[in-house]
Amino acid sequence: MKNEALQDLIGSWIPDLEFSEEASQFLNISVKPEQLHHLMTALKNNPETYFDYLFCLSGVDWEPELGVVYHLESTKYRHIVVVKVKTEDRENPIIDTVSDIWRTAEFHEREVFDFFGIKFNNHPNLKRLFLTDEWDGFPLRKDYVDDINMVIK
Repeated sequence: MKNEALQDLIGSWIPDLEFSEEASQFLNISVKPEQLHHLMTALKNNPETYFDYLFCLSGVDWEPELGVVYHLESTKYRHIVVVKVKTEDRENPIIDTVSDIWRTAEFHEREVFDFFGIKFNNHPNLKRLFLTDEWDGFPLRKDYVDDINMVIK
């Protein structure tokens, strides 16, 4: 399915999604946090899209927003989309988990939690993955400062 047809189909499910191709070959979808889980479930379960493979989940600090970018592929139809979700709440960033949809998200959401501090609602085991429990702050945020370990050029 071409990007235009994907956009028409997906846009009929949730009317206020934002679409772009951002100089890439993949359709980019921006979704509000409260609509994320519904969209992701539909992307995987709809027989016309069947996005059965979550191949990348990354935390991003867009400053002031924090967010997550998901790369999805349908191994059946060979189409790919990029889904982006943002929250402006830097003090308590919360996004719904997609680990109940794609099991591989469990590990990646823990990594995002560890380095960006984004909490994932309904995650089965949300805890630090790489850093110790005593670690203060989230080192991949743009406003993170560590006077001891910071490398300055």
